[in-house]
Amino acid sequence: MGALTQDAHARAAAVQGSLGELRARALDAPPPIPFASALRGPHLQVIAEVKRASPSKGLIAPGLDAAAQAAAYVAGGAAAISVLTEPSRFGGTLADLDAVARAVAVPAIRKDFLVHPVQLWEARAAGASAALLIVRALSPQELRTMIDAAAEAGLSTLVEIRDLGELDRALAVNATVIGVNNRNLETLVIDPATAPGLIPCIPAHCIAVAESGMRTVADVGPAAEAGADAILVGSAISAAADPADQVRALAGVSRRLSPRQAADARDRIAG
Repeated sequence: MGALTQDAHARAAAVQGSLGELRARALDAPPPIPFASALRGPHLQVIAEVKRASPSKGLIAPGLDAAAQAAAYVAGGAAAISVLTEPSRFGGTLADLDAVARAVAVPAIRKDFLVHPVQLWEARAAGASAALLIVRALSPQELRTMIDAAAEAGLSTLVEIRDLGELDRALAVNATVIGVNNRNLETLVIDPATAPGLIPCIPAHCIAVAESGMRTVADVGPAAEAGADAILVGSAISAAADPADQVRALAGVSRRLSPRQAADARDRIAG
């Protein structure tokens, strides 16, 4: 992940001189679509990802048309669209984000290694309603700075964690939509028990999102049973012959509606 964050810093530095222009464009953009409320409901909500490639899988769907793919996802019942904008390893662009935001009437999320506020203004100027912040990629002060900058730009945030310490850091900055990534970003190994294990520790007032490694209804069952509000799925649906049908199957999974018992769950993990 170090190389990816270094690249992100370099990309941010290259556009810092355009901050004023980006702010102006962001303020002229249509109002953001509410993000958190889109992820609540009796069924597991699907954040469907536009993804051409990844470091772990290589090329997934290199010829993918971002706007058409997003439209198919929404036809299948996606509650939000995640758009990868990292260019070198994921094949994404800000133009993809702009195209998706114009094509669909659900929240668009900028998914990237975001390390500087200028990247949040880029996201809002391109029509995003939300942006991913990875706790592991930011110091506590950087995370606070990015949360504050997102609020200033009018963006919601999906704050990604992988352990209890990172959950505490997310809660310390009042994150309200928290994602648990099954993938270890250093080794790229997926542990499907990560999200089901940590989601019960997320307070019930927050939205809990399970991320990575889910392809089938059976795969998402443990996250739904743990109390997840939503799942984020990328590779499986980006490569699907019928992405609308693939999303439709996942969006029909019922979620556990009882409140998450954060204190009890923490005790079980600590024990």
